[in-house]
Amino acid sequence: MPSFDTVCEADLVEVKNAVDNAAKEIATRFDFKGTSASIEFKDKEITLIGDADFQLDQIDEILRNKLAKRHVDVRFLDKGTVQKIGGDKVKQVVKVRNGIEAEAAKKIQRLVKDSKIKVQASIQGDAIRVNGTKRDDLQAVMALIRKDVPELPLSFNNFRD
Repeated sequence: MPSFDTVCEADLVEVKNAVDNAAKEIATRFDFKGTSASIEFKDKEITLIGDADFQLDQIDEILRNKLAKRHVDVRFLDKGTVQKIGGDKVKQVVKVRNGIEAEAAKKIQRLVKDSKIKVQASIQGDAIRVNGTKRDDLQAVMALIRKDVPELPLSFNNFRD
């Protein structure tokens, strides 16, 4: 029986490379000389540190450019709030999404069931498996999910025939 998995997984190696490239650019840029501007990646979290909110915005823009060059969708980033740390420094934690949250998974499952396409969708951990009898039905479901769930950077893998 043909099936595929719908997942939301960032390529963490590419994310780490993009963060490293952004850190190199921050270290060499003239407008960041003598400031506490920095960026680091640890445990699926990117920490931005700067002297002011404006500087955090600049670091975020550099990071987004580096991610785009490495073909990593910026919708994987989930920005946290700006926090004040000692002195005049501020930091922001940006989480890298990995897996589909339960609420979004239920929404996708309901979308597939309401479409009246002869397939079954089941939530399996942080992925959604879609089974059907025809390959064309599965491809129609892929198109439906891409069209109706634009806020998540979903990908489809493990396609079995």
